[in-house]
Amino acid sequence: MKRKVHIGILLSHSGDYSMISRSSLRGALAGIDQVNADPSLSVHLVPVERDPKGQVDLYAPLCSDILSASPARHIFGCTTSWSRKEVLPVLERAGASLWYGIPHEGFEASAHVAYMHACANQHLLPLLDWAMPRFGRRVHLVASNYIWGWEIDRLARELVTTAGGEITGERHLSIAETDVNGMVDDIAAARPDFVLNSLIASSQYAFLREMKARLPDIPILSCNLTECELPMIGDSGEGVIAAGPYFHEPGTQERFANSHEAAGHAAIMEMARLFHRHPGGEAMTLSDLLALDAGGGPVDPQTHHVSLPVLIGEVRDGGFRVVHRMDPVPGDPYLTRPDRLRLVRPSLKLVK
Repeated sequence: MKRKVHIGILLSHSGDYSMISRSSLRGALAGIDQVNADPSLSVHLVPVERDPKGQVDLYAPLCSDILSASPARHIFGCTTSWSRKEVLPVLERAGASLWYGIPHEGFEASAHVAYMHACANQHLLPLLDWAMPRFGRRVHLVASNYIWGWEIDRLARELVTTAGGEITGERHLSIAETDVNGMVDDIAAARPDFVLNSLIASSQYAFLREMKARLPDIPILSCNLTECELPMIGDSGEGVIAAGPYFHEPGTQERFANSHEAAGHAAIMEMARLFHRHPGGEAMTLSDLLALDAGGGPVDPQTHHVSLPVLIGEVRDGGFRVVHRMDPVPGDPYLTRPDRLRLVRPSLKLVK
């Protein structure tokens, strides 16, 4: 008989970024079904779900509720870096762990979090490395006004200027703000070589529609756009370029619809593998469990990040087509690995 293991699911069914969180939920539930149907695994996962409804102030109390109302000590969820940071104190007090399946900005490696999606050296750095030789080094930054946008833009400023480029402007919008006219006016005046777009949800949808209408010739790049949001954008998404570890190319047999689904499924499968291999591991802290596992799985016991392929995709005919592919890259949240130096540098010229 399988051992019942309760796990928390903390994802919003509604709210401004629900297209993303519902994709994560589909991946997690598919993983739970697969684990429970697999006779070779000794665990039966019991989800304990809470819905924060896209309200950031509900994540911490609902995380606490999962931990007090059930035996669950491992939770999959959160959809923004803001909500992830909201639950960290709750996790730390309870000795509990979060499995996070959304791209993040890096500069964080909590002992209580397994980071199952890409960080900056797995999306932003290779994206800029690929884009600047093709489009140029005059870059305009737009982002949502919270830690994801702040950190991505801060890092982009450093990388672009170190490579001899120029930041033509930078503007942030509050989450769910859709008045993008001033932002697009700035871009029209600056005429950058490309725009790095770190807006999320409805702000991003409004921005892409306005850019398509007024400045369709300026390339737009993103580290957070996936297939699940393309229906919200329609034709305005055509030509947008994004970096990620997974794209569901039309006409292929890829199992998951987008990288959020894939990361959610991968997180659940890795939890099940750990709990199966180490009976009682579900009550341990993530750090202790990974130390006991001694590198037996994909999560690095030191950084709590995973190695992921780097794909760059362009939206064509309503879906992403991969235009560049790199082998898996280890997550490097503090950018301490030597490959950071691969970013394009100004060319030295022989002076005669």
